[in-house]
Amino acid sequence: MIHVSSNITLLLRLLVSTFWMVFFGLFTLAVMLRPEAYFGNIPAFLFKIGVLLFYLGGLVLLYFTLLKLKRVEMNDEYIYATNYFKHRRYPWSNVEKIAERDFGLFSVYIIHLITPGEFGRKLPFIASRKRLKFFLKSYPGCREYFVGKAS
Repeated sequence: MIHVSSNITLLLRLLVSTFWMVFFGLFTLAVMLRPEAYFGNIPAFLFKIGVLLFYLGGLVLLYFTLLKLKRVEMNDEYIYATNYFKHRRYPWSNVEKIAERDFGLFSVYIIHLITPGEFGRKLPFIASRKRLKFFLKSYPGCREYFVGKAS
């Protein structure tokens, strides 16, 4: 079994997202509880609405990006995915394709499943290019599932 996802996944999924939710959650709470009529030249009502919208927008963004990331390991029979709380294994026969989205500094791969598992139909992960290349070299039969530069 070869760990193909990047170690940055743990940092982004757990530490950064938790820090952001706690820090800005407390900031939002502190702003909401202040009795001032103005924050600088901004009326308190507008400032509080803006801060609340910023926090809620950030939560939505985190939910659809960082909190969806998985840690992924692969071998020639199964794909193992974890969200650091639950661990699941998916046979290669349930994999439709693995698509790549290259963002320059990192590549996000999305495993598309034929039948949805507990984590859903798509399993996104940030790939370690070196480990993924090693996996594809070790198990060339799995290369057919990859679409994009990895194939």
